[in-house]
Amino acid sequence: MKDHILAYYVFFNKKSSNQMNHLYKITALVIALLVGISFSHATPPPDDGKFVVVLDAGHGGEDPGKVSHGYNEKDIALKIVLAIGKELEKDPKIKVVYTRKTDVFVELVERGRIANKANADLFISVHCNAHNSNASGTETYVLGLHGNKKNFEVAKSENEVIFLEDNYKTNYAGFDINSPEATINITIGQEENLSQSIELAKYIQNKFTNALKRKNRGVKQAAFVVLHQTIMPSVLIETGFITNTEERNFLKSTNGQSKISHAIVEAIYTYKTMLEENTGSVLLDISAPVATPITEINKEELPSANGISFMVKIASSTRNLPLKPENFNGLSPISQEKSGTMYKYFYGETRSYDRAKVLLTQAKTAGFKDAYVVAYKNGEKISVANALKSASN
Repeated sequence: MKDHILAYYVFFNKKSSNQMNHLYKITALVIALLVGISFSHATPPPDDGKFVVVLDAGHGGEDPGKVSHGYNEKDIALKIVLAIGKELEKDPKIKVVYTRKTDVFVELVERGRIANKANADLFISVHCNAHNSNASGTETYVLGLHGNKKNFEVAKSENEVIFLEDNYKTNYAGFDINSPEATINITIGQEENLSQSIELAKYIQNKFTNALKRKNRGVKQAAFVVLHQTIMPSVLIETGFITNTEERNFLKSTNGQSKISHAIVEAIYTYKTMLEENTGSVLLDISAPVATPITEINKEELPSANGISFMVKIASSTRNLPLKPENFNGLSPISQEKSGTMYKYFYGETRSYDRAKVLLTQAKTAGFKDAYVVAYKNGEKISVANALKSASN
């Protein structure tokens, strides 16, 4: 932007030195500044296929998060996030977006908007845990129902920040953070990304456990509001217990923050490599028997009068693979859908849900262990439950 301002100022100032008075020079500078402002608000250029990672430092501003012995969760989370970003930004193939880079309060709904607007490939939210016991260890969450009371308590603690927001009743209508039994509306996009979120969470926990020798509390599911707002693979990392003396000392130290951030960066690269080198959301079992190809589906099995059809989602990858059976362990026909930098691959198409379950079994037998059935109505993706309901009407 500075270059644009300078160019416009030099251009107009050169003309004014020969033809105009001092007032014209001032006017030229104002015009140049205004042009510069317009450039600064222009739509940013495309990312040229860069892998977009959104980093979210939990809490901030008037929301300190957990507090123990004078140390705030918000400060530790921010330092870890900035360290992750600094390392990732060295890679020209990765674009890093932050929900906050300073000690400011950002609404949970806004954090999701930032990630969605950036068309992110990953959303990573960093936090610290707390408990009234001497609990220790790391755990990484993906979006889902609470499952048990412990998961609920962790999610409730992180979700309570919404009460600092002016419009929380509107922003989170129907989301009761005080009810362990409350269900949440998981969108189709979130449903599709769950297996990839779990894979990333596993990589993170493995790095914490094997490289840092931290206690592994596992990969868990819970109804975190911040994860509910995103439409890409997303995880929330509890990097340790700020209420545990040993872990607090590790979390607050520069050495500890460096080790944690590096472990997360390595997990991101492991995940990214998996997407680039493999078609499945997990490494394919190359010893699996090749499924008998279905090379043709009868036309009468394609979408019926009510517009409902079923397919089997088998893989996501950053690679644009030729849709040949040999690239998908013998499965055919394969179709493809592009979303951001990702290519999604589907096996078969049928109007019969029973037939779709047969296709699903074949996909799993071929090595696509995380395959699942998806549904469409008149070309628009809908939940399988709604498709079955529509089909029965």
